[in-house]
Amino acid sequence: MTTRDTMELKEEAIRSQYEAALNLMTGFDHAPRLGKAVEIAPTERSSGIGTRPRFRSTTPGLVTRPTTRPGGVRLIDRIEGQSDGLLSPVQSAVLNALRRGLAISLAMAESCAALSPLGELKKANLEGRLPETKRSEFSELLAAEALVALHSFANATAFLLAPHLGSTTVELGEVDEVLTDNTPLALQGVLWELDQDIAQHATDEPRLTATVAAFCEVLMEKVALRAQTAPRTDAFTQNSWKVEADGLTLSGFKPARVAKGGQITMQFKKPHEVVGNHIAKYQSMKLAKMLMAYDFDRKLNPFAELGGFIFTFMGDGKPGTGKTTLIQMMAGLLNDYCQVAGYPFRYQNFSIDQIDSYQGKSGQNAKAFIDTVIDPTVIGLVCLNR
Repeated sequence: MTTRDTMELKEEAIRSQYEAALNLMTGFDHAPRLGKAVEIAPTERSSGIGTRPRFRSTTPGLVTRPTTRPGGVRLIDRIEGQSDGLLSPVQSAVLNALRRGLAISLAMAESCAALSPLGELKKANLEGRLPETKRSEFSELLAAEALVALHSFANATAFLLAPHLGSTTVELGEVDEVLTDNTPLALQGVLWELDQDIAQHATDEPRLTATVAAFCEVLMEKVALRAQTAPRTDAFTQNSWKVEADGLTLSGFKPARVAKGGQITMQFKKPHEVVGNHIAKYQSMKLAKMLMAYDFDRKLNPFAELGGFIFTFMGDGKPGTGKTTLIQMMAGLLNDYCQVAGYPFRYQNFSIDQIDSYQGKSGQNAKAFIDTVIDPTVIGLVCLNR
C-alpha cells in the first residue's frame, strides 16, 4: 500500500488566485489548436425580455457584451446570458464553483511547482539564464504542471457542483482542446471548449449544471489517461492536499467524491422486530458492526484486509421470507451508528426500474451507481435487486 503525505492547500493561497480566476472567466481570446469551433445559434427569448442582464459591471474597460467572435471566450457572459436580467441561485452556484475550481487549480499548480525543480527553472527562464541542457526538463515540468492544473480544476469544480446536481444528465463528446504547453494556455483551452459545450447543451438551468459536471468528468478521464505516460508528475501523484474549507482532498489523478450521505426514506426495522431466521439476523447485525470499523484516514477496513468478511453478500429466498426486512434492519443500525460517530452514511438501491429502454441511458445509470458505490469517503450499504 502506498503511503501519502497529506498537506493543507492553504485558503490564503487559493484566495490569492481569485483575481486570476475571475480574469479567465471574464474574458480572453483563444485560437483553437485541436478543437473545432461550432456555430452557436443565438438564444431565442420571449418578447420584452432583454438580450442581457440589466445590471452590468461598472469596472472601467471591462467588456460585458456577449461575444460572437469564434475565439472569444466570455464564460460569465455566456452563463449570465441565459437569465432574464438577474442571476439565479443555480447560475450563481455554477459561476462560484468555476471560480473556486480555477483558483484551487492555480494554487495546486504553484504548490506542486514548489516541490519540484520547476520553480527555480521558471525563475531562471524569466531572468534569461536557463541553460540549454535544462530546456528539455523545463518543457516536461511545464507539461506536468499543466496536467496537474487541468485535473485539479475539473476535480474541484465537479466536487463543488455535486450537491447542485439533479437527475438531468448530458452526454458530451471527448474534450479535444487539451494543451500542455503551460498552465495558463491549458486552462484557456479547456475553458474555450467548456464555453462551446455550454452554448450547445445548457438550454436550461438543470442542463447547465449537468453540462459543466459532465465536462469535468470527461476532462478528468482524459487528463488521467494522458498522465499515465507523462514524466515528472511525481510531486502530484506521491502526495495529497486537503482543502479544509470545502472538505476536498486532491490525491493524484483520481476524482474526489463528495463525502455526503443521501437522504434515506426507507422504514428502518429494529432488531427486536426481526423474527424467524436468527442466524441470518445475527450475521446481519455482526456485518453492520464490521462495516463501522472502516478507517477513513487509511481508506480501508481491517476486517476486509484480514479476511474477516467479503464485500458482497447474497441473500436468497422466496418473496415474503424477510430479505427486505434484514436490509431495513442493517440500514437502520448503520444509520444510527453513523449518526453517533459523525460519519456520512449512504444507502443505494439498484433495481430493475433503472434499466432503461435506451441502452445508453442504462449504462449511464449503472456508471453513476458504481461511482457512488466505490466512494471511499462514506459508510455505504448497497442493494442490488434481481
